[in-house]
Parts: sequence; C-alpha cells; structure tokens
Amino acid sequence: MSYLSRLRTTPSVLVRLIVASGQQWSEHRASSKGAALALYTIFSLAPMLILVIAVAGAFFGEQAVRSELVGQLRDLMGDRGAEVIQIVLASAHESGSGLVATVMSIGVLIFSATTAFAELKQSLDELWEVRGQGRSGVHGMVRSRLLSFGLVLVLALFLLISLTVNAALSAAHDYYGELWTNSAFAMVAEVLSGVFSFAVVAALFAVIYKLLPNAVIPWKHVVPGAIVTAALFLLGKWGIGLYLGRGAVASAYGAAGSVVALLLWIYYSAQIFFFGAVFTRQYALYMSREEKTEQPAP
Repeated sequence: MSYLSRLRTTPSVLVRLIVASGQQWSEHRASSKGAALALYTIFSLAPMLILVIAVAGAFFGEQAVRSELVGQLRDLMGDRGAEVIQIVLASAHESGSGLVATVMSIGVLIFSATTAFAELKQSLDELWEVRGQGRSGVHGMVRSRLLSFGLVLVLALFLLISLTVNAALSAAHDYYGELWTNSAFAMVAEVLSGVFSFAVVAALFAVIYKLLPNAVIPWKHVVPGAIVTAALFLLGKWGIGLYLGRGAVASAYGAAGSVVALLLWIYYSAQIFFFGAVFTRQYALYMSREEKTEQPAP
C-alpha cells in the first residue's frame, strides 16, 4: 500500500484501531489492573518521591525541586492530590536526612517503588499478550528491579528538564521585563509551555512502552502510540480534575478525602494509560502487517 493510499484510509483505519483497542482493553480487564496499580502506587509514593528529589536536588537544590514537583503534580492532580504529596514530603523530611536516610530510602525504593513498576510491567505484558516471554527467576527479578530503578531516574531527568525550562523562562521574564507582560507575548509563552508539557508526557510514555514490557516494538511504532496516549492523558486530566473538583466523591470521606481523591486520580489516569498501551499494540500490529504487504515478493 502506497503512502498516499494509506493516508486516504487513515480515518477508517483509526476507527478500527480504536475499536480493537477498546475490545482488548475490556477483554483484559484493564479497569481491575488500574485499581491494583493505584493501590501499589500509593504505597510506593513516598520512597519514589524521596529518590526523585534526592537525584534532581543534587543539581538545583532540594527546596527548588520540591516546589517544582509539587507545582507539576498540582497541575496534574489538582489541589487535593498536591495536598497529599506535600504531606508525604513533609513526613519524609521529618523522618531524617543525611547519608543513612538516603541509603534507607534507596533500600525501601527497591522493595516498594519497584513493586508499582512490577505491577505496571505485568499489566502491560498481559495487555500486549506477551506474558511469560521474559526471563524468570532471580535474574529476571533483578533485571526488573534495575529497570524500575532506571525509570525512577528517568522521572528525575524529566523533572530536571522541567526545572531548566522554567529557569530559562524566568530569566527571559527578567530580561524582557514589560514586553513579557504583553498579552501576545504571554500567549506565545503559554503555548510553548503547553507544547513542552505535551512533549515531556509523550516522551515519558514512549520510554515506558518501549522499555518496560517484554515485547519488542520499534520506536517508529511506539512514538505514535505514545503521542496519542499523551493527548488522551492531557484531555483526561482536565476531565478528571473537573470531576474531582466539583464532585462530592472525595468530600464524603472527610479527612481521608485527599487520599481518596489521589487514588481516584491514579485509577482514572491508569485507564487512559492502559488504553494507550493497547492502542500502541494495535497500531504496531497494523503497521507490521502493512510493511510485510509492501515488501516485494522474492
């Protein structure tokens, strides 16, 4: 199939991919996987944040990283979710500091934060129907934990990039002064900030889809799926925030309302992430078939 003919059939192909993704998402009980992932994430949240702040804080300072992290998570989760994050960070800070605390944090991370990534890996393997193809035993467990540790470092890297961009924007604000307050200039800056946020989210999803599962999928197939997932995630973020902000679901739990709101946010976000995962798989399968069809006969 030529590029032009493929382009003409894109709308119908996209519909078929979405329908197939929805069927696969339902057949593999992605909603239950999202609930399990939300629970594991809550338990691994503290050590994960400690390590991310420790790594990024070595470059920009712990306080700056904390403020940036809370700000980024507030944009994603809303005020209730950010409130839980602030409590977690405050408790972790009070528990101690220095070399001993850092070593303990890394140790806890290996046994708790990696559990969330292990659950995520297992879910992706089941959604992509590749369960059992990876290494088992001690070697497989060590590899899985090291990979999970690496993904946490990737989170720290993205946070560093975000801090760098924000520092550049702050410097531009100080340099241009009144010009920065111009509505048109401010609008351009806002658009660039939004594009950057989208690119960071898409890159993070691409890294997870490429490295975490046992499936071997080329980058050229992973990237489009990650872009679609990022678009769905950012749209879903607005809808989830609207639901949690105006709904009475979390408020019904009183003092635990913020934790419930965070659980709900993780759960609904996981549904979007898993749908993006099955869409990426369906897209990869479709493109593989098309590439085989276009190969000349021997």
